[in-house]
Amino acid sequence: MSEPTIPVTPIEPTQIVITDCDHDSIDIERAVAKAAGVELVLAQCHSEDEVIAAAAGADAIVVQYAPITAKVLDALPGLKAIGRYGVGVDTLDVEAATARGVAICNVPDYGTEDVSDHAIALAVSLARGITQLDRGVRRGDYSLRPVQPLHRISGRVFGVVGLGLIGAATGRKAKGLGYQVIGSDPLLTPGSVTGDGISVVSFEELIGQADVISLHVPLNQYTHHLINSEVLDKVKPGAVLVNTCRGAVVETDAVAAALKDGRLHAAGLDVFEVEPLPRTSQLLELNNAVLTPHAAWYSEESYQELKRRTVENVVQVCAGRLPRNILNPDVLQGSVSA
Repeated sequence: MSEPTIPVTPIEPTQIVITDCDHDSIDIERAVAKAAGVELVLAQCHSEDEVIAAAAGADAIVVQYAPITAKVLDALPGLKAIGRYGVGVDTLDVEAATARGVAICNVPDYGTEDVSDHAIALAVSLARGITQLDRGVRRGDYSLRPVQPLHRISGRVFGVVGLGLIGAATGRKAKGLGYQVIGSDPLLTPGSVTGDGISVVSFEELIGQADVISLHVPLNQYTHHLINSEVLDKVKPGAVLVNTCRGAVVETDAVAAALKDGRLHAAGLDVFEVEPLPRTSQLLELNNAVLTPHAAWYSEESYQELKRRTVENVVQVCAGRLPRNILNPDVLQGSVSA
């Protein structure tokens, strides 16, 4: 059940602009804004100039995909807060916003259960060849040959790359299925064990040992094309790759090549470097690739929570309060109440 909306009355008249949103409605956002006495405006911006025009005079913006750059921030000097629908902030210039005293808010935990469920669903589907077998039955082919060899899940090694909230939840669920779970994370020391009982190894060790490699990292300069040709040359033979984080963490052509030549047994991908996936993509031709349309985050519960909390965060900043989620809290130093 959703938590109740936080009733907050801003100190002065406030306008929040949603720069872009592909949801069916913004009724939830409007309810939060109304309870706080805030004016909410919906735009559909795709470029910097469109954001600048739509948000002129706004106290805060809520963004889904629109680019928020230094140019945009310089053109909106009255901006106090930016709320991002989701976890990742790779479309936002966080450094530029921080330098200009603009709070950046996201919702890091709204889809933890949903994304981890989806990662597990992809992994198990690939491990058992479910999608390929389904396609075969629809063609009248009852042969097991297209999915052989299949191996028992119990005792296989499940590798989690990135042990944040979603990665840790995925690891817990994989353990419950009987997988031996290992994980890598730059903030954790190889040789240690997490509170969830996940053995921490180096990234290099993980890709060499894991039967399933599940990705749960943010997209940044260090993780762009983390999975590339060089890495795929080192994966355990017959490994399965699952990506539910960011498309550009994976080098698409390299994964397609590895699926073709057998270095990867299969891949389950919910995100892509270019979305929607181009109709010319090699991935669409591969029977050992299971593809979903950036849907891992979605459930009715996560959808409602995301919308509500995204607006609540920026309303709180505009009201002079510390929001539940903020990436750069130092920008509010001395300007918020407890």
